Amino acid sequence: MSSNPPKIIPIKLSDDGLGAHRSPLRDTISRILGSRSAVVGLMMISFMLLVALGADFIATHDPIKPMFGVAGEVAPLPRKLPCVPWAGCTEPTHYMGLDQNGRDVFSRIVYGSRLSLFVGVSVVAFSLTVGVLIGLIAGYMGGWVEDVLMRAMDVLLAFPSLLLSIAIVSIAGPGLQNALLAIGIVSIPVYARLTRASVLSVKEMEYVTAGRALGAGPFRLMFVNILPNILTPLIVQATLGVGTAVIEAAALSFLGLGAQPPDPEWGQMLSESRSLALSVPHLVFYPGIAITFTVLGFNLLGDGLRDALDPRMRGTH
Repeated sequence: MSSNPPKIIPIKLSDDGLGAHRSPLRDTISRILGSRSAVVGLMMISFMLLVALGADFIATHDPIKPMFGVAGEVAPLPRKLPCVPWAGCTEPTHYMGLDQNGRDVFSRIVYGSRLSLFVGVSVVAFSLTVGVLIGLIAGYMGGWVEDVLMRAMDVLLAFPSLLLSIAIVSIAGPGLQNALLAIGIVSIPVYARLTRASVLSVKEMEYVTAGRALGAGPFRLMFVNILPNILTPLIVQATLGVGTAVIEAAALSFLGLGAQPPDPEWGQMLSESRSLALSVPHLVFYPGIAITFTVLGFNLLGDGLRDALDPRMRGTH
């Protein structure tokens, strides 16, 4: 009988084996980057963010100051088309032409990206914060507290969001700040109902019951045990909500209830140029494309996040 000891062959486990596992964060990022919708949306939003942050360097002119009396400029006409050097234009460069007030359209579009992103993020931050608080309290407390809070949300949902926003701005007065408040108020029920539904589905889970048994109070249970575990649908809805807020802010500005002249807001630019849509279509085309591009980017990112973060969707992609 041989006395040689048995040879031990080491087994190397891959990341997909039972040994080394990827962290949840790495796994989530991998799924997001594996979604084409999320990647395309993220690229579009990143582009708009870079434009907004670098507006001072990208814009070629002051977005508010007309070109009248500027050195090298003549009194522009509303029909003045884009003027670029490579097209044989010898006048001062205006990539998207001038509007009816002699202001550079390209510079107004660039600065409008900063204003529109601010509107979208501000509205979602406000409505998400208030809606999550209402949903957490209603879902966790239950009883008459839930009835009162959710019936108030039902009243807000009974009105079309745009009409309710118009009513609120009409009472508070036109202006961008009041428009932001109005859009934020009408968006609260969406996050409140979503949060409440998520809380009802997890508040009887073992980790919540264990926390309650260890003496954790309602505040700790809601914000430490429950809230981190219901963030996925809220993140997806918030991403989609930014695009919705941009559209609603543009609609209020188009109606004269949002941003006021001479602010370089895309909806305001559409409102100022609507009477010239047939004779000078580029004045309407550029702000419309900017709104579409931004909203599409957030919608694509939201759809990609939903597919990547929802466990029920992972097996179908």
